[in-house]
Amino acid sequence: MSASEGRLVLVPTPLGNREDLSPRALRTLAEADLVAAEDTRHTGRLLSDLGIKPRYLAFHEHNEDRQLPRLLEALAEGKRVALVSDAGTPGICDPGFRAVRAALAAGHAVEVLPGPAAVIPAVVGSGLPCDRFSFEGYLPRKPGARRAAFAALEGETRTAVFYETPHRLARSLAALAELMPERPVVVARELSKLHEEYWRGTAAELAASLAERPLKGEYVLVVGGEGAALPARRLP
Repeated sequence: MSASEGRLVLVPTPLGNREDLSPRALRTLAEADLVAAEDTRHTGRLLSDLGIKPRYLAFHEHNEDRQLPRLLEALAEGKRVALVSDAGTPGICDPGFRAVRAALAAGHAVEVLPGPAAVIPAVVGSGLPCDRFSFEGYLPRKPGARRAAFAALEGETRTAVFYETPHRLARSLAALAELMPERPVVVARELSKLHEEYWRGTAAELAASLAERPLKGEYVLVVGGEGAALPARRLP
């Protein structure tokens, strides 16, 4: 195999339901010379249960600088490297962007398999317009920056989608409610998992409902654009 045949393949993994791992993704992981994983223990359990025991390279946000040369070395040797995150599509709020840029800059082929990403079922299932939407990733941690992110939605007609952690969700909804209390909002929880839910209401209604509620799991916050209307209400 020549160096020019090295290939980086981004492989989406299930958000929570293993049946969402496609046959193509399964075959790619089984045939990879190296699997670069955000958490080798997490990915190792998944692949071991599926009868796949590849060679691993730990590749996450805290070691990208150190591990990127090793990944590029494998590609230069003509190897097929599969890049996975803990859940969803690598590069979407997970490690992957820098690996793709570096591989392309070095002249290697990059292939991206279609598959799970929480933003898509969240916005499609929200019932809010999804023909045009913006995905903003995780909301800022600092209150001032978070408020500025919401203030930028003034006059915005597109649906906006954010990822948020359970311990910050209530504070984020409260900040949104201060600025635009009547904006339609949908919170998607635990997508593809046993306890999947969609909560629908105005920013003020959801902020009040979740103010004192202990929250666990993974959340996507979908904010309707100016003039959008909720299809239905379902508060927590």
